[in-house]
Amino acid sequence: MVKTPSITTFLWFERNADVAAEFYTSLFPNSRVTKVTRWGDGGPAPKGSAMTVAFELAGQTFTALNGGPHHKLTPAVSLAVSCETQDEIDRYWDALLADGGKPSMCGWLEDRFGLSWQIVPAAVGDLLGDPDPARAARTGQALMTMQKLDLAALQRAHRGE
Repeated sequence: MVKTPSITTFLWFERNADVAAEFYTSLFPNSRVTKVTRWGDGGPAPKGSAMTVAFELAGQTFTALNGGPHHKLTPAVSLAVSCETQDEIDRYWDALLADGGKPSMCGWLEDRFGLSWQIVPAAVGDLLGDPDPARAARTGQALMTMQKLDLAALQRAHRGE
């Protein structure tokens, strides 16, 4: 019998991985910090400070490392949040931008810790993938003009209104 491997997204933070994990788990339902390991004597950070933080976001497993300045988070890796309503989009967008986040285009943002997120309507894939190329193109053109995605505007563009 072959055992299925466990795969966890591992995020390198310069510092504040514990603060980031606490913040993220406060935003999403079914989320929690599951384990914190601490630096001991001789580590690159003060003894007793958080080294790794294991946490779950909406049931998915992550580990955050306070690894120092050697590596930076980039938009090459982002966490996508599929939202059913505009209220959800607004809530996550505003919370993740709070205290120093930076908006980008097409539903992307960088939070104050440097992690990139995509806050997108769950319906966007169907709108962009419509078999009618004109509807799909109108949706894509509208999306390209937005920072925070506006579900109603995307639906209007899709309909040609």
